[in-house]
Amino acid sequence: MKYFTLIIAFLLFSCGKKEDVLLPKSDVTIVKDVQDLSPVYIFFKAQGKDTIADVNRKNSIISTNWIFNIDKRLPLKLVIPEVMKLQEKKRADSAHKNENAENYYSYADSIGKNLAFLPFTKVYYKMEIANNRSQLYFKKNGMIRYSGRKIYDFPKKNLKPFLDSLVINPKAEIKFSYDKNMSFGAYIQCKILVKTMADKKIPFVFINQDEEFVF
Repeated sequence: MKYFTLIIAFLLFSCGKKEDVLLPKSDVTIVKDVQDLSPVYIFFKAQGKDTIADVNRKNSIISTNWIFNIDKRLPLKLVIPEVMKLQEKKRADSAHKNENAENYYSYADSIGKNLAFLPFTKVYYKMEIANNRSQLYFKKNGMIRYSGRKIYDFPKKNLKPFLDSLVINPKAEIKFSYDKNMSFGAYIQCKILVKTMADKKIPFVFINQDEEFVF
């Protein structure tokens, strides 16, 4: 437990500022260790009645793995535009580009008591409504809306049985959308859930993880 606390303390204060990043939490580790990394911080700031996403990437090197340490309280409508800008900057820098360098979100595994990472290098975000026949929309209230031939609303915990029961054209795909007012902490939990479902290769369902819509 002490070791876990030290890791988190180093992460939160390594940028040299007296600012905290409250990391998202989950009960599973997707990636436990990342080498050759650079930190990116997106802090939660209150300015009057407004909430601001304050970005600090002074120590990030294009050719390394980028670790995005993002405050879980920030809404997606503030976080994702900043993430998109940073992704584009890294993708466009051909002079220093490293094809093996990845982007990861950091979070805390509350069960394993360790820092964990979620890769999202290949994800392209769009701040718009998805134009796709089959999609799953994660709402801020914890419910999921499936839009296909019919529309269903169900709790997030029922995602696996829903996908197990779903049969669509094998050439079709399911895309994922997220409520722009959802907190980043809730978003990470949703992404981890999707990741575990996609890795199980559910029959008759092609899950597209490379494009996400936020609206």
